[in-house]
Amino acid sequence: MRALVAETVLTPNDFIAPLFVDEGNGVAHEIASMPGYYRYSTDLLVKEVKELWRLGVKSVLLFIKCKDELKDNTGAEAWNPDGLMQRSIKAVKDAVPEMLVMTDVALDPYSSYGHDGIVENGEIVNDATVEALVKMSISHAQAGADFVAPSDMMDGRILAIREGLETNGFTKTGIMSYSAKYASCLYGPFRDALDSAPGFGDKKTYQMDYANRTEAIKETLMDVEEGADIVMVKPATLYMDIIREVKNAVNVPVSAYHVSGEYAMIKAAAKMGWLNEEKAVLETLTSIKRAGADLIATYFAKDAAKLLS
Repeated sequence: MRALVAETVLTPNDFIAPLFVDEGNGVAHEIASMPGYYRYSTDLLVKEVKELWRLGVKSVLLFIKCKDELKDNTGAEAWNPDGLMQRSIKAVKDAVPEMLVMTDVALDPYSSYGHDGIVENGEIVNDATVEALVKMSISHAQAGADFVAPSDMMDGRILAIREGLETNGFTKTGIMSYSAKYASCLYGPFRDALDSAPGFGDKKTYQMDYANRTEAIKETLMDVEEGADIVMVKPATLYMDIIREVKNAVNVPVSAYHVSGEYAMIKAAAKMGWLNEEKAVLETLTSIKRAGADLIATYFAKDAAKLLS
C-alpha cells in the first residue's frame, strides 16, 4: 500500500553521475576525503561509464584534473582540442553512444589561481571570463558533448554560450546552468579531487550568499531567459527550500547537485556506525526529488542505482 500511494518515486533515470578524470592509463586514484570515489584515467573511465549504463544511469557529468604545468590565468588549455576533457568526451561517446555526456564549464581546474575566472589586479573579471567560457563550451560541443554545464556563476554567460553554440552550428547542444550556486563550505572534498582550491581569497564575489533566497529565483529566471535548458541548485540538502521555489518559478527541468561534502558526511557517519548508509542515501535522494529536483547529480548515483535495482 505504501508503494502504491507513494508521491515520490526514485529511479536511476533521476541521476547524473559526476566523474573525475586524470591523465595516465590504468589509473584509479581514490579521493581521501571521498571514500569509495575515484579519479579515473580515460580507459577506466570508459569501464565505469559502461557499468553505470548497465545499472540504468543515463547521464554523466565530466570533470578533469589538469596538470599543473598546463595551468595559467587564461584557461587556454580548457579549449585545447586534444585536451583531457575533449579526449574524455570522445572516449565516453565512442564506448556508450547513448550516454548523455555533460561537461563542466569553468576555469578553476585550468587556472593557476584556482578561481572560476580570469584574475586581474586581484579580482575575478567577468567579461573576459565569459569569452573564455564560450570557447570552452564550443570545444566541448565539437568533441561530442550533449550538454555543457557552466558552473562559474559569471553574469551573462548563458546567453553568450548559447549564441556561441548556435553560431557554430551546435543547435542541439544543451546548457545545464548552475543557476543558484551558493558559496558553500561543502565543496572541500571536490577541490581535493581536482586540486582546484582558490589560491587566494574565496569565491564569494561570484557565488551566492547562502543567506539569500530571492536572489536565487532572480538568477535562475535570468538564465532561463538567456537560453538555459536545465537549471541547477547547488548544494542540495541544505537548500531544499531553494529547489522547491525554483521548481515553482520555472518551466524547465530543475537539477540539484548533491555535493562532495554531503557525500562525505554520510560516509563519515556510516563509518562511525551512527547511521545506516544505504537507508541514508535513499532517504536523502528521495527527499531531494520530493523537494522538486527532476535530476540529481550525486556521487551516490552508482550505489543508489544498485539499491533500486
